[in-house]
Amino acid sequence: MSKTYAGARLRQLREERRMKQADLARVLGISPSYLNQMEHDSRPLTVPVLLRLTEAFGVDPAFFSERDTTRLLADLREALAGEITDARVSAAELGELAARMPAVAKVLLDLGRRNQQLSERLAGAADGRDRDRTAATTPHEAVRDFFYRRQNYLHDTDVAAERLAGEIGVRPGEVSRVLTARLADAHGIRLAAEPGERLHRYDARSRTLHLSPRLRPGQRAFRMATQLAFLEHGEGLDRLAGEDFAPGSPSHALARIGVANYFAAALILPYAAFHAAAEDVRYDIERLADHFGLGYETICHRLSTLQRPRLRGVPFSFVRVDRAGNLSKRQSATGFHFSRAGGTCPLWNVYEAFTAPGRFDVQIAEMPDGQRYLWTARAVTRHRGGWGEPGKTYAIGLGCEIRHAHRLVYSDGLDLTNASLATPIGMGCRVCERLDCSQRATPPLGRPLHIDENSSTFVPYSVMDDRTGGRTR
Repeated sequence: MSKTYAGARLRQLREERRMKQADLARVLGISPSYLNQMEHDSRPLTVPVLLRLTEAFGVDPAFFSERDTTRLLADLREALAGEITDARVSAAELGELAARMPAVAKVLLDLGRRNQQLSERLAGAADGRDRDRTAATTPHEAVRDFFYRRQNYLHDTDVAAERLAGEIGVRPGEVSRVLTARLADAHGIRLAAEPGERLHRYDARSRTLHLSPRLRPGQRAFRMATQLAFLEHGEGLDRLAGEDFAPGSPSHALARIGVANYFAAALILPYAAFHAAAEDVRYDIERLADHFGLGYETICHRLSTLQRPRLRGVPFSFVRVDRAGNLSKRQSATGFHFSRAGGTCPLWNVYEAFTAPGRFDVQIAEMPDGQRYLWTARAVTRHRGGWGEPGKTYAIGLGCEIRHAHRLVYSDGLDLTNASLATPIGMGCRVCERLDCSQRATPPLGRPLHIDENSSTFVPYSVMDDRTGGRTR
């Protein structure tokens, strides 16, 4: 069994709890000097100490695993791609930084992203492009990162929503009724139908919540629950959004909406009840959708938030992709990395789902670092209604690390121990480390190409061997 050195994470956990070394040592039943040695990686993290940490603080043991750096390292490689190409920093050095000094790595990551955004704005100003194009997309990306950093779980918001659900009596089959009553009795708000393009509109003057008749029952309930979030959890929305964004900024406004949507999902799907149901049916998405009367995407999104301490569900990554490969939604409670550039991997089963809408596609996928995941994917189509009107088709993907896969009904009949059965995928061609992939769309970063007019290979981009100067692939 390999030794685990996790001094940076241990120190991070202690500082987040505002504890001194002596206080944490007392909780763990060890001496302060021994704790100090573990925090400085002079001694490994022992199993007894790890067990006490998980019991005392409700953290997953994976928090201290080297796998926890996978996402941070991938972000660093992507943000500092130019520096890797110019050989100013190596991938090994970034890995050491992510493992030993994650806080410093995150600061460097933020600086790299700001530099990239500034470069794009300057380039746009220089060549006459729309100068506001980058700025217009930045707030949405910033809010995605807001949830990404929190592993898609907001504890205070989740607990507040569950408390309200218990107070008003939210239960399957009665959600719309109790939400309608709460809006009317506590806030004097009535519901009204509003034909047209807008799905909902709240008129504060007349205290009327207009809902499109095109909304399905689950969608209507979600809109009502979101309105209750603004009315009854407004201070919580402001506080959370204010942790990362300046009040009055577009990012702050979008973050408030994102947190309100989170509150709404936690209100109509209270944590404890939903967690129990998910465990009971082994995370069967269709059975959960039938039981709670909600849509497939809503159930998948809620499943990706089940990370409450001492009552954790399977940590999922959730993604919504269109046919062109655009990620319109991506949240993760795992180390799975979603690329910001270079698209996504064509070997990923989310794209296979488009070939047969409505059918489940299950895949064991392996990332370049050897980490394997079980992914389920299904294509869903939405229509505004009316003959001839175009609809929207997305593939919804839900994935977990292979060590959790046995808890899912979708693993039945699969050999989870056979690594050779996994499909090798990457985080996007631009930053993928798989040199022998025949599906690669762009050359690998930081590797000189081997160009030979007298030969060709099945792999579209052959690279030079650093040792011999010849072709490696």
